[in-house]
Amino acid sequence: MTADADLEPEDDERGPLRRCIVTRERAAPETMIRFVVSPDRIVTPDLSARLPGRGIWLSARRDVLETARTRGAFSRAARGQVVVPPDLDKVLEAGLVRRILETVGLARRAGQVTYGFVKVREWIEGGRAGLIIQAEDGSPDERTRLLSGARDLPIAVVPTAAGLGAAFGRDHVVHAAMSRGELARRVRIDSERFAGLSGRAVPGSSDQSGELG
Repeated sequence: MTADADLEPEDDERGPLRRCIVTRERAAPETMIRFVVSPDRIVTPDLSARLPGRGIWLSARRDVLETARTRGAFSRAARGQVVVPPDLDKVLEAGLVRRILETVGLARRAGQVTYGFVKVREWIEGGRAGLIIQAEDGSPDERTRLLSGARDLPIAVVPTAAGLGAAFGRDHVVHAAMSRGELARRVRIDSERFAGLSGRAVPGSSDQSGELG
C-alpha cells in the first residue's frame, strides 16, 4: 500500500474505473466503496454512488479501510481535515447487508428467487439457480450438503437467518436461490464488498461474476 505517498490529482468521476486513495489501484466503481464529505466535514459512505459531491473511493477491503482511517488518507483526499466516524466499518457492513436484503426482496416480488432447502435443491438440479444465498449462522453441515454437486455456482452469504427470513416475510431462512440476471449480479457484488470489508472469505470466485448476467 502507498497511503503515505503523495496523492496524485483525483480522477474525475467519468470513465469506467476509479482509483483507490490507499492502494492507488483502479477498479470498477461498483466493486469499490464511494465516500463523500458532508457540509459539516464528516466522511459519509455512499454505497449507491449517487450522493452529490466529490467522491473519495476505497477498495472494499478491511485493511484498506483501516489504513485510510488511521493514516489520514481521507483528509488528504478531501484536501482538508475531516471527521471519520469511529463506527464507520460497522455502518458500511450494515449498509451492505441492508442492500443485499432489499435486492432479495425485489427478486421475490419479481419471482426470481426461492427459499428453503428442498426448493433451492430443485432449482440447483433443474439448472434454474444462478446464485445461492445462505445465512452464516445456519448449520454448516446443512449448508455444505445443500451445495453438493453445485460447486460451480456463486454464493452470497448474509450474517443471519433472521435477516434473510425478513426478506421473505418469514422468521428465518437459511437457504435461498436466485435466477440469473441483474438482481443476482447486484447481490453478488454487494456480498463480495461485505465479505471484503468484514474480513470474511469472499464466497465463490471473481471469475464467476459474469455468469450472473
